[in-house]
Amino acid sequence: MIPTITAFESSPDGGKGLARDMPVRWALEEAGQPYEVHLVSFAEMKEPAHRALHPFGQIPTYEEDGLVLFESGAIVFHIAERHASLMPDDAAGRARAITWMFATLNTIEPPVFERDLALVLERDEPWFAQRVRGLEEAIRRKLGDLSARLGSADWLDGAFSAGDLLMISVLRRLHGSGLLEEHPNLAAYVARGEARPAFQRAFEAQLAVFRGRPQAPNP
Repeated sequence: MIPTITAFESSPDGGKGLARDMPVRWALEEAGQPYEVHLVSFAEMKEPAHRALHPFGQIPTYEEDGLVLFESGAIVFHIAERHASLMPDDAAGRARAITWMFATLNTIEPPVFERDLALVLERDEPWFAQRVRGLEEAIRRKLGDLSARLGSADWLDGAFSAGDLLMISVLRRLHGSGLLEEHPNLAAYVARGEARPAFQRAFEAQLAVFRGRPQAPNP
């Protein structure tokens, strides 16, 4: 059975590939797994039919042969467990890849996403400058640690894995901030991820929605 994911009918990311269906699309493309996309409006996301799939009324969701999942990290993990292209074969390598997935979502993403929200929702507040400054200081500390760990390696732990996929998906949110460029090895790391054919296919599929073109199932 071909899995179906949900995505924004009208994404707020302006076609930048930052919506949370993007890492799921990318994982499916890396796995060579055909998939279908069901687009939902903001209103539909809050209706009972969608909340039966995602209790918090968000995207993405994943449906396959009676299995329903939500949360992009959990969906990527599910895909990665079934495809060697995203998860090492050996138990130790697999454990390290999973550790990087958790590190991305628990350590790197929170201040990065909070900065995004502050730029949109708090710009007119008197505390805006201080708030953004504090978040950027936190991000700089995390990026410094990540840069030191990556060093001159291409990927976080040997071959490309789901850990890299999620990490690069989060770091892409820093494009245009100047923060990523403070660490040339991290900027190059993100560029390597974005150059992968699977990423390019996923990006173009999401961009097609933003441009308003009809979206057929991915072959």
